[in-house]
Parts: sequence; structure tokens; C-alpha cells
Amino acid sequence: MSIGMRVSLPDPTQFEVVFRSITGHTIPLVGGIATDSRECRSGDMYIAIAGERVDGHDFVDNAVKNGATAVLVARPVYQALVNDPVEAIGAVAARWRSQFDIPVIAITGSNGKTSTKELLRHIFNAQFAVHATEGNYNTSIGLPLTLFQLMQAHSISILEMGANQPGDIGSLCSIAHPTHGLITNIAPAHLEGFGSIAEVAHTKAALFRSMSDKGKAFVNLTDPRIAEMTQPKNSITFGLTAECDYPADIHTEPNGTLSLTVAAEDIYTGSSNLSFAKNIIACAAIADTLNVPWDLFRDRVASFQPPQGRCAIKKIKNMTIIDDTYNANLESTIAAIDYLTGFSGNGRRILVFGDMFELGDQSQDQHTKVGQKCTTADLDLVYTVGTETIATDASMVDGPEHAHFDSKEELGTALQNAVKNGDKILVKGSRGMAMETIIDTLVN
Repeated sequence: MSIGMRVSLPDPTQFEVVFRSITGHTIPLVGGIATDSRECRSGDMYIAIAGERVDGHDFVDNAVKNGATAVLVARPVYQALVNDPVEAIGAVAARWRSQFDIPVIAITGSNGKTSTKELLRHIFNAQFAVHATEGNYNTSIGLPLTLFQLMQAHSISILEMGANQPGDIGSLCSIAHPTHGLITNIAPAHLEGFGSIAEVAHTKAALFRSMSDKGKAFVNLTDPRIAEMTQPKNSITFGLTAECDYPADIHTEPNGTLSLTVAAEDIYTGSSNLSFAKNIIACAAIADTLNVPWDLFRDRVASFQPPQGRCAIKKIKNMTIIDDTYNANLESTIAAIDYLTGFSGNGRRILVFGDMFELGDQSQDQHTKVGQKCTTADLDLVYTVGTETIATDASMVDGPEHAHFDSKEELGTALQNAVKNGDKILVKGSRGMAMETIIDTLVN
């Protein structure tokens, strides 16, 4: 669980009313909520969370020194004493959510959650007052903090939901009560917590199971695991098949970029990224359902810039750097390699790849599959770093030039000496690898 979070509260008075109705505790007006004592500001509420390595109760004094005026705790310190701070703040958030009768779109899936959320936010911003998850505030703490920023001025909400273990999505849905739901895809991610991809699918499917009879579930029929899920009453289907409500085709333009036909509407992506194209198809189904005109949709897609770390392109010193450092699993890495090999023009195609985390006993097999993909892909150079990517490097017997490094510092030095004008360099790895430091090395 990520616990280093803070949000400002736009309506402290109403928050106090809702908090008191749920917990029975009267608190002073608070201007923000923080889960890290170091992030506390004057007038904040501090939530003390007991994590695997650190217990937030040990830092209550520090939170108060930094200005916290209320503390949510699970053992006697002072202020609001509850059985479980995470459960309590979730209950308060659920009551807060109940004040709003607007479309609430929940997005989950193994890959593409944040990119799809940001694209959808960009599209709706032209027509609605949009409330949306900031960054990756998609956990049992992040989602409640996000909901506390929902105000009467908003006309639509887009919520990202993440899962690391069975039951997570169902719990988040019980707080957010989404009116619309999208599962982007199902892939082997966070297997340490789930144990199997079947359990991943079952957990994600809780989003569809939570939908009311009036809710709308957007079902990606291109993904076989999603297609097999029990569909709610008001399902809307999309995908690369004619049987969908929003059937789509993907076309490759002469310059290598992709264009789409979705429900007989033509859309130019301006990108060769297949994953981005698939995100657009999902967003098209949602946007049209919520009455966004197609011409406006096309304009917003054309002006969209992907968030940092999610295939964001940087032009540096006559080189093209693709920053895909936010996270990695097998499916997203394969898609990233395909994206890299789709770049046209002179210059080499270089993959810089760090460990994929949370794969459990499938880690070696999945890292080996990445190496096998590199062997057959049109790549010129592959640099790997970490302990798990040793298997990736070892599996590239007859593939492109490749080398493995024990540290990012060693890799960065070697990469600086190897790159040439015109090179296309894609950098990818799990969040814990912080592979963006490799890009910083090239930039600086």
C-alpha cells in the first residue's frame, strides 16, 4: 500500500459534517488530509496507517509538530479513535460520494488505467467540469482522498482503481459506487498478490458485478478474459470485432502512424503506439455514450499528450527517447517493444529494460519471454539491468546486440557512450526500478 499521500479539502465544513456522521467524532475544520507526517501542513488531518514496514502511529507527534490539528488513529493517542483508520476514511468517503448525482466512471485493468483516465479527462475537459484521480491515487487510501475533492461544481468524475490482492476492486467500488465501469484488459500483473491470472480477472470483474441495473459497463470483447465475464444488464461492447456495439478497425498509415475506424467514425491517432490506439477505442465508446460529439472527440485525441512515464516522447540531441518507465509487466513490455520497432527512419532501435516486479514464481519465465521477443523483434541493441532481467539477457542467444549491467549507473555510462544521432531509445521497467534516472543521465 502506498501511504505517502496528501490532498487539500475544498470544503472543510462539509467534510467535518460527514466525518462526524460516520465516526461519531467532532473534529476541528481541517484543510487537508495526509498519510505521511512529513507532508502534514498546518490545519491538516493525519491518518496513521500501520504498514508492513512502518507504523504511522509512531509519527503522530511529528505530524502535530508539522501542524496537524486532527489525527485518525487505531490505538489510543488522542483525537479520533477508530478500529481501522483505512476502513473509517473509506466509510467517510462513501458518504461523501453519496452527495453527488453525476456520472462516476471507474477504470481498472492490468495495463493502461492511467493513460486511459488521462485521455478521457482530456476529452471531457472540453465539455464538462471534470473531477479525476490525480496521479496514481487509486488505492484504499488514494481513492477516498480523491473523492474528498469532488464538489458540487463537478459534472463528471473519472476514478482510477488499482488492485494488488483479491477483493481490492470490490472494496473500492463499495466506496465509489461507480455509474460507469471500464476494465481495460487482463494481464499477468501483481501475481505475487493474486497467485494466478484467473484471480486477477475475478478481482477486476468486481467492477462489473458492482454495477447497478442503471449502470453502464464498457466491455472490451477483444480481451478474451473480459469477454468471458458476466456482463451487467446495460453493457456496451467495443473491440476489434464486428459483433461489438462499437466495432473498430486499426489501420497503418504510410508514415507508420495508426488511424482508427470506430463505429464508422474515422479517427487519426498521430501515433504508432498500438496500446494508445486501443485506449482511444475504449474512450470513444464512453465519450459517445455520454454525448461527446465525434468532431470534438477527434480534436481532443489529436491534442492529447501522454503523461510522463507512459510512452511520452522526448527529442534530445537528435535522438528520440520513449519514456515508458512508469511500470512494466509482460504484456505492456511486449507492446512497448512493438511500439519501438514501429518507428521508421534512420537510426537504431534501442531497448533499455529493468526488472518487472511482483511476478512471484513466474518471474523467470516472464523475463525469459521478453528476451525471446527481443530476439525476433527488429531491435539493434538491448541493455538490461537488475536481478530478474538476467534471464532476459541470457535468452537472447541469436538476437540483437545485448548486455546486462548490475547497476543503473553502469548502464547509464555505457548507454551514453553507445548512443548516436538518430537513435530511438525506449526505457522501461517496473516502478520500483525508477528507470527514469537512465533518461536523466542521457538528458544531462
